[in-house]
Amino acid sequence: MRAVALGGGHGLHATLTALRRVTREVTAVVTVADDGGSSGRLRRELGLLPPGDLRQAFAAFAAEDGGTLWAEVFQHRFGGDGALAGHAVGNLLLAGLFEVLGDPVAALDEASRLTGISGRVLPMSPEPLEIEAEVSGLDSEDPGAVRRIRGQVAVASTPGQVHRISLHPVGRQARPPQGCPQAIEAVLGADVVFLGPGSWFTSVLPHVLVPDLYDALVRTKATKVVVLNLVPQPGETAGFSPERHLDVLFEHAPALRVDAVIADRDSVPDPASLRRAAQRLGGRAHLGAVADPVVEGRHDPDALARCMREALGLDGGHSGHRG
Repeated sequence: MRAVALGGGHGLHATLTALRRVTREVTAVVTVADDGGSSGRLRRELGLLPPGDLRQAFAAFAAEDGGTLWAEVFQHRFGGDGALAGHAVGNLLLAGLFEVLGDPVAALDEASRLTGISGRVLPMSPEPLEIEAEVSGLDSEDPGAVRRIRGQVAVASTPGQVHRISLHPVGRQARPPQGCPQAIEAVLGADVVFLGPGSWFTSVLPHVLVPDLYDALVRTKATKVVVLNLVPQPGETAGFSPERHLDVLFEHAPALRVDAVIADRDSVPDPASLRRAAQRLGGRAHLGAVADPVVEGRHDPDALARCMREALGLDGGHSGHRG
């Protein structure tokens, strides 16, 4: 089964870790709008794709392929207070490959060979992108006033309410972002496509704002599955219900239809509302105990994999999890 997972950061890491328990043929399609931390520094200084979310995908694959040392090294950050302080080793390695090979996809494929992973990591776009958001609640005298803020870090950390986002190449607001051709090909050729979990406005929704990637998501014959977050995120989705996440997805991608929505049953206060929201997108809600019982706010990879199998009709049994 050919699977494609779209997202970024820790959310995509969770999907990939669970998905590798379902199939070995997995492609990660990763957001490239990060402008903070080590990734932001490399992006500004070298004009490269921000490597951080790509690195996270490599770390997830390496850990599942038995390359725990590579996973640890990729995630290791230099200490001290010098020029390398805060940089992740994997970020620097990917940045070096980007510069030497001059092609981000060739660089990522070479990194796959170097680390011995069997999954493929692709950027959603071959160029760095910038997020803009319409946000209310930033003006104390006029809480309803809508302001535009720019940049992934600013959007993710805003104290206001994000209503809508847009995406464009850095410094080129008038031009729509380009999709990575190999990512588009992977989506069109997939048997199943996963979207989420992750930072909803900065890791999940950006994929549907790349026109040719969005078109591929609409046209693909793959089974499409949305995985919801365990909890709302301060800033981006504070106060959002699980069904509100789906409504926002539909507002940004009105032509997209999905087959299944996976959510943690203890994180859904109103299952009937979530079922209705899933139906508006064309799918069915699958509620299971997918949260890690020990680490708060993290998916349990084995439990999430079981719910994935159920949503895809691979488990042969449907006891108790479906909403």
